[in-house]
Formats: sequence, C-alpha cells, structure tokens
Amino acid sequence: MSDIAPNEVVSDTPQALTDEAILARFHAAKTVPGSARTLGFRMVSVNQAERRVEIAFEPSIEAVGNPMGQVQGGYVSAMLDECMSVAGMITSGMTCVVPTLEMKTSFLRPAIPGPLRGVGWVVKWGKTVCFTEGELYDPQGRLLAKASATAIPTPFAKFKK
Repeated sequence: MSDIAPNEVVSDTPQALTDEAILARFHAAKTVPGSARTLGFRMVSVNQAERRVEIAFEPSIEAVGNPMGQVQGGYVSAMLDECMSVAGMITSGMTCVVPTLEMKTSFLRPAIPGPLRGVGWVVKWGKTVCFTEGELYDPQGRLLAKASATAIPTPFAKFKK
C-alpha cells in the first residue's frame, strides 16, 4: 500500500533551495578548503534570482602579504575566482562545481590585508560553459580589482568517484 495521497504530486526532482538555505549550508560546512581558510572566506549573501553572491574575506598579512604589505596579486585573483565560482554553484542550484577555464583580472588599486568584500555573478549560463564576473572592494567601498572568467559547469557527481 502506498503512502501517497490520491492528489499528491510526486517528483524525483529535489526541491529548489532558498537563498537562506544555501547561505546556511555555507555557514554550517564542516570542511572548509584550505584556500578558503587562507583567504578568510565567509559567505555574506546569496541571490539566486540575480545569480549573485557576496563574500567577505579577511586575509592576514602573514598568509597573503607581499613585501610592500599588500595582498599579493595571485591572492586577489583567488578571491575573485572564489566569488565567480560560488556564483556559478548557486546558479546551478548547488548541483555543479564551476572550474575556471580562463580568467582575466584587472588590478585597479592595492588590496591591504584585512576585511575585503567580493561580489560575483553569472553573466551567461549555458549547457557546457558559463561566463562570470567579479569585483573586490576595500572597507571604504573602493573598487580594488575586477575579473571575468569562462568556466565549465560540472555536476558534483563527477567528483564523487
């Protein structure tokens, strides 16, 4: 005998996650990649409708500093890459990772270790490729760097083998 009511709709498709549920998943994650820890990654907001995320970073001078006391450019690019990749993950409904195929970063002013804010969004989502953009800001709201990337949405299941 079935537990399904006569008029009940049954679907094998998982229910879409709300923005709040996705944000809670990031905050509750038991394992955080070392790169995210190094960058002081903390998810701030998710907006699936706009395919956009906001991420706080707080890198330390010891972890990411260059001889001039600034964030070394590779780490600035890594923060932007995180913003764009996570925007891709939320655009997929948290079903895909979004490895970067190519990325261009423009450095507009030096980033100083400490609180920074990154924003990432998906410009176009296709079947085999997506285009993303991101920006990194200092605590005063000044634009420090921006990036664009091409990435390949890849279902999480391919990485579980």
